[in-house]
Amino acid sequence: MAAGGGGPAVSPMATPSWAVRIRGADGEIAGAGILLTPQWVLTCAHVVDRTADVMTAEFVGAVGHGVPAVPARLERDAYVPETLDADGDPSGDVALLRLERPRPAEETVRLHRLSAPNREVRMYGFPYEHNGGIWFRATAVGVCGRDGQVQLIPASPGELASPGCSGAGVADSDTGEVIGMVLSGQEDRHGNRFSFMSPVETIVRHLPRLDPVTTGPSAVDPQLRSTADDILPELLDRPFAQRLAAWLRDDGSQVKISVVRHGDAAREATLRRAITLADRELRTPVSVDRASLDPPGTVPSAGGHDLAVYAEGRTSAGIAERIAERLGLPHPEEAPLERIRAARAILNLVVVGVDEAVDPLGVLDLLDVLRADGSRLLLVLRTAGDCHRRAREQLLTEPERGRRARLVERLKEITGPLAEDLRERLAAVAPQGLRPLDSDLVAAHAALADLLRAADAADHDGEGQGEALPGPGPDLARYERLADRVEGRLTAGVAALDRLRDRRDELAGRLRSYQVMHQHSLRGEEDPAVDGLYLRAHTLLRARPCDVRAAEAAVDAYTRRVDGHAGATGPVARDGHGARDGHEDGYGSGDGRGARDGDSGEDGRGARDAYGARDVHGARDGHGRGDDGRGARPGHGTGDGRGAGDGGGDGQRAGDGHGARDGCGAGDGCGARDGYGARDGYGAGDGCGARDGYGGGDAS
Repeated sequence: MAAGGGGPAVSPMATPSWAVRIRGADGEIAGAGILLTPQWVLTCAHVVDRTADVMTAEFVGAVGHGVPAVPARLERDAYVPETLDADGDPSGDVALLRLERPRPAEETVRLHRLSAPNREVRMYGFPYEHNGGIWFRATAVGVCGRDGQVQLIPASPGELASPGCSGAGVADSDTGEVIGMVLSGQEDRHGNRFSFMSPVETIVRHLPRLDPVTTGPSAVDPQLRSTADDILPELLDRPFAQRLAAWLRDDGSQVKISVVRHGDAAREATLRRAITLADRELRTPVSVDRASLDPPGTVPSAGGHDLAVYAEGRTSAGIAERIAERLGLPHPEEAPLERIRAARAILNLVVVGVDEAVDPLGVLDLLDVLRADGSRLLLVLRTAGDCHRRAREQLLTEPERGRRARLVERLKEITGPLAEDLRERLAAVAPQGLRPLDSDLVAAHAALADLLRAADAADHDGEGQGEALPGPGPDLARYERLADRVEGRLTAGVAALDRLRDRRDELAGRLRSYQVMHQHSLRGEEDPAVDGLYLRAHTLLRARPCDVRAAEAAVDAYTRRVDGHAGATGPVARDGHGARDGHEDGYGSGDGRGARDGDSGEDGRGARDAYGARDVHGARDGHGRGDDGRGARPGHGTGDGRGAGDGGGDGQRAGDGHGARDGCGAGDGCGARDGYGARDGYGAGDGCGARDGYGGGDAS
């Protein structure tokens, strides 16, 4: 409400003229404030430095280029410091400053009573990084604590109220009305970030002198406020008071219907007492102190309801208008019920004397609209007649039946298709790090059976008319929480197993690609050791359910061996297909298939340092026989092997084996000594590989 002399802000983008930046005696920004009259600034008590004679109020939204600064002093009788009760619940923290020089009346704003739950709000504060002022957005989510403070959820993590925002006005985003004041912001140990505001009703309760600058009707109709006679001890109906307090503290029941007959002084006084104590503005220290002497569980917290309406002699349209006004719904030219229906507003509503309204059935229809949108309702009737039965059927029995049916369908979905999805995934991949879900499914099946029995009993009890059972039915709220929990866990389990299945498929593709690469590099030769690693990985990936972690380790082992076989930087390892140091020094290794220094040797393709190793595939000096040929020194296949002399010993086949001692084969078998390759060559020792491994003595 900036430029209108107490009206809403002209533009939500503008800096509000009522926004005040407060500096302490040291010149540092202490917080924010709200200009309520030409001489009064409302702020938080913790912003005020009581030891300083004068603070400074700066008006950043004033017309002109400058920022007027006015000395301000604390109003000593308008200072309510924050106090904490035994539970650490805060209360108070409001104060008034008086300006030494008045500001223009058009810069001021009035406070406005408005139902706060689920409202989008904005606040203008002065955090250290934005000394000139900045808007913060949030959503009012509900009451917290016994002082009626309201919890705000920041629209983004960076919009948490921080030092410099305390005392800032909280404006409703729809109407522009200032409906509260920022108290603080905090982040808890779980990383949750909250801001808190004191709503207008709570501010006025602590500072009654602000009532003249506050607009909007009270939340409680005059007929429902406690009287002086209500304090008599004999006028407290303890069980009724406990049930009322439980509902006002949100005991989980959405709708409560009670009968309070005219002339029942105790129940009438108990009802007025509960409504008064649950109102932020009417819950005075005197009433709280008196109520604290009453039995435990009979005292509700402030903010337990948003509106308490006396329905006797009123029309449903008049009650709807009262609700719309409290909700701050615009467009008064439209029917109030349509405005309420379109807004889908949620509030805690008390309606007393429903059956004494001009059109009780119209009131019930109005209340049913609110119930369907999530509002909580406390209905009080004067007799247990037809209107009472209709109220129970329309607002309790039918909604309960529909709620139970929806819950049954949801549990059928959980125990049917969703459980089947989980079983399908479990058959494909073994769970890793996933808690067993059997007990959750058993609980869901049990809840479903309980609900089906209750539905069947209700149908038979009412001869098909669906009359409610006289006794308590299934605890739907508990079963809904169970459904939430089981559905969440099963959905998360299916997603986790899907990720494992995707990983399995990814590993299978990786294994296939490496197999193709390895077979190409072997050029038709066999490699039993690597083939064994491949077979193990392939088997694990084909198993059902697949142990993805074990398969991943097997695939990694295979791919590492293939990569190692190809060499650190070339296609073949030192004593395998590649040169001693990779491809850099030759296609084949020093004692293997390739030459020491290149693709062609000193004098030819297979010379000493050429494609064929010195004593292996090619001769010392050339491509052909003897000293100049392709075979070993004397020839390609002399002695007892394919190569003779040093060719037989060091050539492609020596002694009784397939390769030479230092060549591709050796000794007594396909490999050197007992292996496939030579002692220092492709294979050696006692296996398919070298004496201790895949390649020769020093091979990979």
